[in-house]
Amino acid sequence: MTATDFIRRALLLALAAGGVAAAHGQGFDQAPQPGAPRPLAIAAPVEQRLPNGLRVVLAERRGVQLVTAELVVLAGSEVDPPGRAGLASMTAGLLTKGTRRHSATQLAQAAESLGGALDGGAGWHQSGVGITVTVPKLDAALALVSEVVQQPAFAPAELDRLRAQSLDELKVAYSQPGRLAALAAQRLLYGAGPYGHPAGGTPVSLTTITRADLVALHAARYRPDNAVLVLAGDLDAATALQLARRHFGRWQPPRGAPAAADLPPNAALPQVAAVLDMPQAGQAAVVVATPLPPLGADRATAAVMNSVLGGGFSSRLNQEIRIKRGLSYSAGSGLDARPDGGSLRAVIQTKNESAAEVVTLVQAELDRLATAPVGADELAARKATVIGDFSRSVETTAGLAAAVKGLIVAGRSPAELRTRIDALSAVSAEDVQRYAAAHLGQTGRRVVVAGAAARFAPAMREAQPGLVVVPSGRLDLDQGGGLLAP
Repeated sequence: MTATDFIRRALLLALAAGGVAAAHGQGFDQAPQPGAPRPLAIAAPVEQRLPNGLRVVLAERRGVQLVTAELVVLAGSEVDPPGRAGLASMTAGLLTKGTRRHSATQLAQAAESLGGALDGGAGWHQSGVGITVTVPKLDAALALVSEVVQQPAFAPAELDRLRAQSLDELKVAYSQPGRLAALAAQRLLYGAGPYGHPAGGTPVSLTTITRADLVALHAARYRPDNAVLVLAGDLDAATALQLARRHFGRWQPPRGAPAAADLPPNAALPQVAAVLDMPQAGQAAVVVATPLPPLGADRATAAVMNSVLGGGFSSRLNQEIRIKRGLSYSAGSGLDARPDGGSLRAVIQTKNESAAEVVTLVQAELDRLATAPVGADELAARKATVIGDFSRSVETTAGLAAAVKGLIVAGRSPAELRTRIDALSAVSAEDVQRYAAAHLGQTGRRVVVAGAAARFAPAMREAQPGLVVVPSGRLDLDQGGGLLAP
């Protein structure tokens, strides 16, 4: 070692030692106390309406020079006809793949030249197209959104390409225990009802969808009096209305009121628990789901309850399953809110051999929520997590637009956005326990485990005498009468 190297190493060690000492001297060996919550400044969304019935909702976010625009049609996968699962998804997916005036490539290039990208898609009770651009580019961006929504070509070549891509994606999905268990749990919860089929379609249904089906769905559901233009960003109400008139004012609805979504009721299948046998699966996926009513005034209570159960690293499921027992890398739950009723779903990946134990642990945590109040410290921490997550989610214009859209699709007033934090803060331990006792009972729960059945099905049968074992290759997501294909 040269003298220069020796001096350099000595200096580095001295600096490191001094930094450690300074850190200890400043008390950094303990986590700092959280600061006081900062108020979330969200202007009340402004709603206006064009003569053709189109609602225009603006959520202002000044000082960012960005605007997110989403044209939302209030119909989605719930209107897929029997045997045509995936129709709404394919219709929305093809909006940006060519119009009567421009090809898919030309549309993509036009959006890219504005610094944005056209995104089309569908979900439950919603379909549409969105884009985020700088304020000076909004006029041109809305011209693109208007064109793809009103004048889609549904070119046969694009339909065939999207169908092939979707079928390839389903092959991958059906090989994954987690994806397969989630689809089966949805079928158990909703049966043959409008929520019971896969929104993305099935290998059978996708092959039956024709261009005529796409055109018919578009004509029936894509109309201004069944749509909302959501704008979020650095914009004022007068400019928002002017732009909406310019690009959507000539969009005329067909004669007559929008077709009512005359949907059959969702009704759970009689099977309470099912195993999807995937003999080659290296792990098992556990899904425990329970139905929930449409979320109204109790939206905040449901959100806090989910945070306590499985919303984050410190949630009860993750504590019990991962931290205490090491049975999974991650254990959590989520709310699937839909206008006609949603669900709470716990989802865990684990070893095949521990799948039955994980089911028991999840059931116990659901019972505990309904029978004992959440402790004050735990409740405060979980509420802080939900409030923080919400606050971060609306920091961007895209997140703000998504929050507004979520309220509209749920049939709620966009004005609730401003009171969201107050509502979350007001949730009490009694509220959580009352909600859990009313909606998380054992009779409504449905359990699905996908994996190597020989390693866990015998143990599950002890707790679930009516357990149904379905070979994954015979899983039926088309007929609705059960999980096992004839």
